[in-house]
Amino acid sequence: MIHYQVRPLRPQAHLFQVTLTIDRPTPEGQGLTLPAWIPGSYMIRDFARHIVSLEASAAGDPLDVAKLDKQTWQLAPASGPVTVCYQVYAWDLSVRGAHLDTTHGYFNGSCLFLAAMGFEDQPCEVDIEAPDGAAYATWKLATGLDRVSGPELGFGRFRADNYDALIDHPVEMGHFDHARFEACGVPHDVVLSGRHRADMARLCRDLKPICEHHIKLFGEPAPMDRYLFMTLVTDGYGGLEHRNSTSLMSPRTDLPLLTDGADQVRDGYRSYLGLCSHEYFHTWNVKRIKPEAFTPFDLSREVHTELLWAFEGITSYYDDLSLARTGLITPESYLELLGQTLTRVYRGRGRFKQTVTESSFDAWTRFYKQDENAPNAIVSYYAKGSLVALALDLTLRERTNDARSLDDLMRLLWQRHGQTGVGVPEQGVQALAEEVAGGDLSDFFNQALYRTEDLPLEALLAERGVTVNWRPADGHSDNGGKPGKSRAPVHLGARFASDPQGARLQVAYEQGAAMEAGLAAGDVVVAVDGLKASAGNLDTLLAGYQEGERVDVHAFRRDELMRFTVTLAASEADTAYLTLAGDGLSAKGRAWLLGTESKV
Repeated sequence: MIHYQVRPLRPQAHLFQVTLTIDRPTPEGQGLTLPAWIPGSYMIRDFARHIVSLEASAAGDPLDVAKLDKQTWQLAPASGPVTVCYQVYAWDLSVRGAHLDTTHGYFNGSCLFLAAMGFEDQPCEVDIEAPDGAAYATWKLATGLDRVSGPELGFGRFRADNYDALIDHPVEMGHFDHARFEACGVPHDVVLSGRHRADMARLCRDLKPICEHHIKLFGEPAPMDRYLFMTLVTDGYGGLEHRNSTSLMSPRTDLPLLTDGADQVRDGYRSYLGLCSHEYFHTWNVKRIKPEAFTPFDLSREVHTELLWAFEGITSYYDDLSLARTGLITPESYLELLGQTLTRVYRGRGRFKQTVTESSFDAWTRFYKQDENAPNAIVSYYAKGSLVALALDLTLRERTNDARSLDDLMRLLWQRHGQTGVGVPEQGVQALAEEVAGGDLSDFFNQALYRTEDLPLEALLAERGVTVNWRPADGHSDNGGKPGKSRAPVHLGARFASDPQGARLQVAYEQGAAMEAGLAAGDVVVAVDGLKASAGNLDTLLAGYQEGERVDVHAFRRDELMRFTVTLAASEADTAYLTLAGDGLSAKGRAWLLGTESKV
């Protein structure tokens, strides 16, 4: 047994103290290591840099420690149990890291738990203690770890089968609200940390059909005996999947309110439900159905695979689709979301320069390290991957007259790989898709995965009674999905954000008017044709101009005021919205969007 003790040492200093005890260390000197990345987030994060002190002892006597590289330590030989005590600085307020202050504590095991090298397959126990002091006496604790001792939602001792399991169960502590529901007989806990006025009963009511949809899609029983949704209510947004839980961040305005109508799903709440759906789907697709390259994980370095388009893209396809299939949103609302995804992909010329498999392979150095030129250089394996999943679903349906679909492919992946623990080979998704289709799909996969031309989605959707419409953006903040309102005649070909001085240019799109005039990312536009500019009034300032007119734009680059002459270009029809061809969903449209009962 490998034993850990975690104590929030000084919340005001953001320090966790961890004590690791190894009963029978390696005779030649025990090695210790900390992951460089966390599964589900494909970037080297070097968690070891947050260890601020480390000491070791054996039988009460100090033990020499040598650091071998950025994340590995070697202890001097010892004949009996060794104890390692170290402190970890925790000030990363994200779903990937560790965070501790006087209001709450949170950590992923990959940030805190040193692995005892050679003993990674051994069972682990961890005692998690509350901070000292009366202010923390009423703190609670939530985690998916199996509890050995201590009250429900309390501090105590927990157990994991091995090191991989230990670091796959994040922990939240502090004052939080808790609710519970059941889905297909499995208890699901919901924890909200941070100030909010959310309708917890509504949230449970709406999460239940999403969870049941995903469980039934892959087939009962569910692969976990309980599940935990943990949400930090803040101004951030994101999520990370784990084997029986998920960590989420959400703005409080995205949560359901007691003042909402019984069936009202505001755009923000729709986004939050989609995020919950996405991470829950990962319980199967990523956590158990894995690329061959991830079985087992090597957390010391980058591990490349071309398959992230399938694991994140297919998940991104089902996250919103399930909201429609469960009746939480209307088909029209789902088509609005699909139009927004099309808009995100088609606005960037990076889709002509990078395939979705290249995007997957280069996630470590390009997708997770995006700069101001990213829309011009790369494509998202999330967004483009979800469109590939849509095209594959519709193609399978057309080939089999709706007798088979992507649902059947996912069940086959679950049976062959998820339930067996056998990783998916790089060409494994195509092979199983062809088995589902009953024929060759090489033309589809070659175009979708290894070339950069746009997918034939307009034709595929037209077969389902759905029309893809394209229009110019209404303005710089138009995300698509809906018919246009004003149809702005000209556009700067750039994306802006608010700045105290004016409008900060975030992205200059390739071949856009701003780039052609010499404007660049980071420039702060302060005036257009002599009139004060801001991110909020740029569209208004340009409303009276026509294609081909020239305007002077003043902007600060660093601390220098510069003037640019911009030749205004016509707004491109790069904004998508989808409409139903008839009075409503056709029979083929219902078979796709609302789902069919087909099984391999």
